[in-house]
Amino acid sequence: MKKKPHIILFNPDQWRGDVMGHMGNAAAITPNLDKLVSDDAVSFRNAFCQNPVCTPSRCSFMSGWYPHVRGHRTMYHMMSPEEPVLLKQLKDEGYFVWWGGKNDLVPSENGFEAYCDVKYVPEKQPKPMFGGVYHGTKDNWRGEPGSDTYYSFFVGELKERSDEDYYYDSDWANILGAIDLIKNAPEDKPMCIYLPILYPHPPYAVEKEWYKLVDKSLLPERISVDKLSNNKPSMLSGLREKYNMQSWTEDQWTELRATYYGMCSRVDFQFGLLLEALKEAGIYDDTAVFFFSDHGDFAGDYGLVEKTQNTFEDCLTRVPFIVKPPANSAIEPRISDALVELVDLTATVQHYAGITPDYTHFGKSLVPIISGETDNHRDAVFCEGGRLNGEFHANESAPANEDPSMLYWPRGEMQRSEGPEHTKATMIRTKKFKYVRRYYETDELYDLEKDPGETENKIDDSSLSNVLVDLKERMLDFYQETCDVVPQVRSSREAK
Repeated sequence: MKKKPHIILFNPDQWRGDVMGHMGNAAAITPNLDKLVSDDAVSFRNAFCQNPVCTPSRCSFMSGWYPHVRGHRTMYHMMSPEEPVLLKQLKDEGYFVWWGGKNDLVPSENGFEAYCDVKYVPEKQPKPMFGGVYHGTKDNWRGEPGSDTYYSFFVGELKERSDEDYYYDSDWANILGAIDLIKNAPEDKPMCIYLPILYPHPPYAVEKEWYKLVDKSLLPERISVDKLSNNKPSMLSGLREKYNMQSWTEDQWTELRATYYGMCSRVDFQFGLLLEALKEAGIYDDTAVFFFSDHGDFAGDYGLVEKTQNTFEDCLTRVPFIVKPPANSAIEPRISDALVELVDLTATVQHYAGITPDYTHFGKSLVPIISGETDNHRDAVFCEGGRLNGEFHANESAPANEDPSMLYWPRGEMQRSEGPEHTKATMIRTKKFKYVRRYYETDELYDLEKDPGETENKIDDSSLSNVLVDLKERMLDFYQETCDVVPQVRSSREAK
């Protein structure tokens, strides 16, 4: 019987797909990711999430289902006990599953026993994460209500330090917990380590040693508001109004972006420690490593911060996705240009773990690409979000965003509105074009070769009419193919 590999699922939150050095971004300091891809892994240049916010994306990549299959398209509709979750499959197949980090996947009231052997709680209590709590006073980095920094999520360089080698927040606690497990790996079971850490999710704040790595002069040009056509989604303009950051100078945006890049460098450093621990334990070759994010971040593009739940700019939907297979599997290390989706994670992990799924899902194994057989995978990728008018149960009302003093209030207000801003929408993206069907608003069409920043909506351009028809037909095929899943166990029709 073939030995099952160990599996590492390293899942930083809100990392844009363009912030990696090996992707040609000179400002991105990611030496550990870059070396892994050079030596032992494949990095996917065109990897896309299936929803641009946390919970729907995680429900999707952990099941191989698109969000519409079972209505997983809000932050508050997680995977129910009868639904498939990759972690549970691994546990049921004999893996020792260790989960260190955030949830955003299963209802906490149901417990985690079905999904992992250990839901890690460090013995030493981590310090609070994010922004003002580094300085001891909650949110003291924010400006006054009504100021242009009140909803900016911007903290910047963290100059104050503890007497430790690092700031022991929950990310560090989980990374160190995983390293300890690697040093004391179970001898009788393969292990799966799931690390859904918080960085580089804003607020934008990072310690000096990573902030100082970023050469601000090398940052790519920001996509500014003055370059945008008038028929962009109202969610974007509505958020800009509520964030109230229109007065920000380019220098201010540069500071925010440099901080975000520094946060990514911090995560790269932590990832490097994990890889080194695998090597020191002698199990690096026996381990399949997956590095991927749930979605991206505006980080200043379009005059915005954070993300939205129903717009699909590449800065939100394109994500890092890097796979190192176990050493006994074929690999041609490189950057692949294949179009891939995060739903493909499920199928690829199942392949290396020797799992035959007992349900229908829509992921496609990346193994043929990883082995170098091909770079053809999908002709299009898809992302979806938003809600219908009257779907009040899907408007994401919650204490975290209903109070105007909360950082998430602007996005919460836009999602709760009964205007067109929250509309259901679906993206189809090929290598050359992106089309977004918006239920209550003007659709979007972008020629990505001529306009990679998606600044000019060409939906009314008659010269692209044939392209538009083809994309609409392809989207219809997508929905017909994936509109439901039929249980593989049949119901009995005979009376007893």
